[in-house]
This record gives sequence, structure tokens and C-alpha cells, in this order.
Amino acid sequence: MALTFSRQRTILRGLFDAAVAAADPARCLPAWLPEPPPAGRTVIVGAGKAAAAMARAVEEHWRGDPSRLSGLVVTRYGHGAPTRYIEVVEASHPAPDAAGHQAAARILDTVKGLTSNDLVLVLLSGGGSALLAAPMAGVTLDQKKAATKAMLACGASIGEINCVRKHLSAIKGGRLALAAAPARVLTLAISDVPGDDLSTIASGPTVPDPTTCGDALEIVNRYGIELPDDARQALLSGAAETPKAGDPRFSRCESHIIATAQQALAAAAAAASAQGIVPLVLGDAIEGEAREAARVLGGIALSCAAHGVPLPAPCVLLSGGETTVTVRGSGRGGRNAEFLLGLALALGGHACIHAIACDTDGIDGSEDNAGALLSPETPARAAAARIDLRARLADNDAYSVFEILGDLVVTGPTRTNVNDFRAILIETTAGLAEKD
Repeated sequence: MALTFSRQRTILRGLFDAAVAAADPARCLPAWLPEPPPAGRTVIVGAGKAAAAMARAVEEHWRGDPSRLSGLVVTRYGHGAPTRYIEVVEASHPAPDAAGHQAAARILDTVKGLTSNDLVLVLLSGGGSALLAAPMAGVTLDQKKAATKAMLACGASIGEINCVRKHLSAIKGGRLALAAAPARVLTLAISDVPGDDLSTIASGPTVPDPTTCGDALEIVNRYGIELPDDARQALLSGAAETPKAGDPRFSRCESHIIATAQQALAAAAAAASAQGIVPLVLGDAIEGEAREAARVLGGIALSCAAHGVPLPAPCVLLSGGETTVTVRGSGRGGRNAEFLLGLALALGGHACIHAIACDTDGIDGSEDNAGALLSPETPARAAAARIDLRARLADNDAYSVFEILGDLVVTGPTRTNVNDFRAILIETTAGLAEKD
């Protein structure tokens, strides 16, 4: 079916591209690189969807001899990047696999036995928690995988998921830093979590963990997650407790967040302003069910269109964060596509409102798209294709809807990750006459 709103689509896609570009490791990482240690080794380790691109940026901008760099990073399948000195391993996400398990073990071995003269540069980004698959003693990889899948399907927040992950891990929750002591540990992180909490990004392998075994056990019980007997007993007894603030082994650890969702939204806002569209950033940490977030943001968009509140058209509402999807159906779809499907129902084909919702890593959930685009014509086009939007939403089948309509946004891996990006464009009635 021919697309009739190409101008608005171009604007929205441009805003998304601006947000992604702001978090490109080649742009945001070089200024944070340290001076090479005067004596000793420099070891690079890391994990996440941006890890390979971060490693490449380190090699290209290192102030010393790059041939003296060594180490390895693990990233998601398809998110690799060419490097010369830092090994890149690809593994499964969001559920861990044997490749991630082996990579995590190798990373732990790489940082052990270092001295106070050595530097460990840790490169972290979203996805690192699943990719650093080193289950605690008494938990198998298959058991960890099953628990992860159950957490992802039950609607738990990323903070809750990572709390449990940390307490079932041999590397997360500060344990990587402890393994590297007494070396200096410098962590550079691209944040994909609401609030930019370093202890949540990749489950905080190099920082003290403020959560407890009790917290993890409460989450597991609340969502009905099955755990192996040994793991449950370790939580009950406190044997699985993570290291806390004040532990002297963190004394030579330093961490910096080098890219955030707020910075990406600011870049998109600047791009909108340059086109004469007034931006309003609603927040970089929006959580909750995707379809419920759609109802709220849809209501704000309708208020802009009808009353000029909180902004008169032409304007764009920008937001980030990480919504969730409680899977009850058998369809296909990530949280951004589900958000847009919910938004389509909330807007009811309003003639002045268009939207985009995408994951900045280029992958919406486990599908092959970053997200999708929504236009005022979406409900009518769906009806013409005999698609029942409400039934598809109930079946968590948003991907199929936008695939049939040709409205998926497919970028491939972006090799960065500051989580979800949403833009809702509200036009004036006069602006409708300018559509292509």
C-alpha cells in the first residue's frame, strides 16, 4: 500500500536517527579515555550491545600504543564490529547461551592476577547483563536461562530483573571489580536504564550493589519465578549477597556514564527545533506496560491537538525509558511496536498526529525491526487489510500488524543502546495540506 505521509515519516525518522547518533560510541567515548598507565598492562573487557563499537573506538582513539591493548568484549549476535587488538565475542540476548557463558568465564580469568600497576578498562552498555552469563555455584546455565525468560515475560521492570540476575551471578553486582583488585578499574558505560543507575546498567559488575538477597527473593516470589533449590536457599541464607558500598576492594574503581537517553532526547529535540517544530521532552525514564504508556501519551497528544496544552501544534512529544510487555498472547512484537498499536487505538486515527517508537539498539525485543511508524491512516489501512487492532493487541501481535502495513522501521544493529525512543508529532490543520 502506498505511503501517503512521507514528509512526516521523514521528520520522525530523522529525529530517531539524531537520537541514535548522539549515543554513537565513536562520538561519545573518546573524550573519556584515560592516559595509559605509566607501568603495567591495560586490559579491556566489556559487555553489551555497544561493546564492540566501544572497543573499536578505544583502539582508534587510544593515547598510547594500541598494539599494547588486550582483552575481550562480548556483544549480541550481529552487533560485532572490526577490531585489531581487542577480541570481540558474540553471544545470545536476551536469554543467555553457552557463548556468553564462556565469554564471561574468560573475562573473569582475564582480570585475575593483575597488579596495582595495571588498568582494567571496562566497557558496558545495555544488554550486558544477559551477555555476561556466569551463574553462581549451584545454578546451571539452562536454569539461569529459564529464570531470565520467565522474568522477561512476566512484566518485571529492568531493575527487578537485574536485581535477581545480580544475586544469581558470579560476575555481576560488583563481583567483576573484586576479581580485578588490586588493579585500577575504570568503567565507561552507555546507559540504557531509567535513572542511569550504574548498579543496574549491565547489572553493575564493577560497582557496589545496593540491592539485597531479600530484595531478589521478594521479586522472585511476587512474580512466581521458579528457582533451583540451591539458588533459593542461597537467597534465603544470604550466601548469595553481593558486595556493598564501603568494601575496600572498590577503592580503586571509578565509573562514568558517557551517553544517556536524556542526551539522545536532547539531540532529537534540537533536530526538531531546527525544523520549526517545538519539542517537549516528557521524560527519559518512562516505565510501565507499553499499552498503558500509549494511553497516557496519546491523551497528551490529543490535548495538544485540541487545546494547545501543554503545547500548541506544530510540536513533538519526545520520551524515552523502558516500557514492559506482559505476554499473554502468542503473537510477535516488541514493546515499541506494542506501544504504537496501543497508541493507534488511543488516537483513533486523529488526522493531525503521527508517531514513531523504536529501540535505539535497532532491535525491538527479539524481532528484526527497531520499531515502527504510525500515521492517521493506520486504523483505516488496517481495516482495509482486515486486521482487528484490538484483537492483535490482546494477542501481543503488534509486529505482524506493522509488518503487513509496511510500517516497520528496520535499521539493523546500531551498536549503541540508550533504550526506547518515542516521538509523537502533532501538526496543525494547515499542516495537513502540505502532506505528500
